[in-house]
Amino acid sequence: MKIKAQKQIIESILINLQPFLEKKDASQITSHVLFKTEDNKCVIKATDSEIGLKIVTDHITVEHEGSFTAHGKKLLDIVRILKDDEITLELLNDTLVIKQKQSKFKLPTFDPDLYPTFPIINDKPQISLDSLSLIKNLKKISPAIDTNNPKFELNGALINIKNDSTDLVGTDTRRLAIATIDSSNSEALSLIVPKKAILEIQKLFLDQINIFFDETNLIITNDNYFFYTRLINGKFPDYERIIPSSVKHSITLPKKEMVEAIKMITTISQEIKMTFLSDTIIFNSLSADNVEAKTEIALETGLADKFELSLNSRYLLDFISQIDSNEFFIQFNEPSLPFVVKDENFITIIMPIVA
Repeated sequence: MKIKAQKQIIESILINLQPFLEKKDASQITSHVLFKTEDNKCVIKATDSEIGLKIVTDHITVEHEGSFTAHGKKLLDIVRILKDDEITLELLNDTLVIKQKQSKFKLPTFDPDLYPTFPIINDKPQISLDSLSLIKNLKKISPAIDTNNPKFELNGALINIKNDSTDLVGTDTRRLAIATIDSSNSEALSLIVPKKAILEIQKLFLDQINIFFDETNLIITNDNYFFYTRLINGKFPDYERIIPSSVKHSITLPKKEMVEAIKMITTISQEIKMTFLSDTIIFNSLSADNVEAKTEIALETGLADKFELSLNSRYLLDFISQIDSNEFFIQFNEPSLPFVVKDENFITIIMPIVA
């Protein structure tokens, strides 16, 4: 096989494929990318067997058809140090030769026939969701998804498809984020998608996509990309039971002033106390040292009695950073019970810090 392309084309493709490679063991074929030709186009794949990406491009010139593998990171390192000019990749005697003018590199290859296969979409059911809305709302809940929880199902986002809506849910057990999309669905369905896959979906797809699934995989395609991830097998917590059925107090808060006040306190401590008075919210640092930060904003809260709420400010800032509105709601019952921050279709339920 022999192909030619401008450096920036190959470099961009290899950068996109890096998150899909096996990083720990270079002796595995999954640490390699696979180049192959199909219909006079070049197809490049990477997978660690849990998550995979296939890129189809006609920006690479195919001189001789075939296939080869190459260590994904080493190939990218070589391409990066070359000049902004055409690069030739050629398979010679089971060795990949990378050439650009007077520069020449060689990399070992695996038998491309041994490369892991990707799932196929033939006859697989399809999810009918507005893909732009899906990606936008996955971004909202991403900060709340856990990463190393021994309960594997918490290391992913729940896509809970109901008859008239779809909930996207993430939790790290200290907070629960829920984004709801209006949708009409013929059947109910629940899938748990790993956090790593959620983050890659947001990076890769900025336009309309097709979404397929089976018991094992979620598959997303568009004109250039074929993405798949293994689903997490498990039972997600009954998140609807955690949403307070009623609230005693609901206050509208200004986004900009809240962010400024919280960030001022977090120079001292991430854990803060908010004291709600009838016409003021006071922000204090919660710090064991003799260091203190305090600020306040004037706001008519409608409260007759003082109400104190201690919390991890990061959870509140994560929520605020994902909303477009200039205002949002905070709803609470007792200082020791979970409270809710809310904006249109997006809510986060946060556990307070209880002394």
